[in-house]
Amino acid sequence: MSQVKANDTVKVHYTGKLADGEVFDSSVDRGEPLEFTMGQGQLIPGFEEGLIDMKVSEKKTLNIPADKAYGDRRDELIQEVPKSQLPEDIKPEKGMALMSKTPDGREMPLVVTEVKDEAIVVDANHPLAGKDLIFDIELMEVK
Repeated sequence: MSQVKANDTVKVHYTGKLADGEVFDSSVDRGEPLEFTMGQGQLIPGFEEGLIDMKVSEKKTLNIPADKAYGDRRDELIQEVPKSQLPEDIKPEKGMALMSKTPDGREMPLVVTEVKDEAIVVDANHPLAGKDLIFDIELMEVK
């Protein structure tokens, strides 16, 4: 039986949870396993590392510290933006998701964390940054 190694394409079912048990994502709920190629940087490092040497139908729980997941929260990713820089049709509200373009053209998701009279505060940290993650996984296929 083949084991997962670098550059394999794999299918895996997973349920991602926080330390308090809150589920933040699950392929099981969607009915389709996640398919990806190992070593392409598509997933957080701790997830890929946990799959190495697994066999088809094997199940395991991965405890992934923040530094192997989405990293620590970074204060420099929180910025105040004058409302005058927003498109006129946007009425910002706390919790609203926005998309910003970086100078090199990449899109960056932001969340409005505060609305002031003349500005808004936005956070570009990943929502799971700074959190340890737990994944229950089952390897479905190795190609």
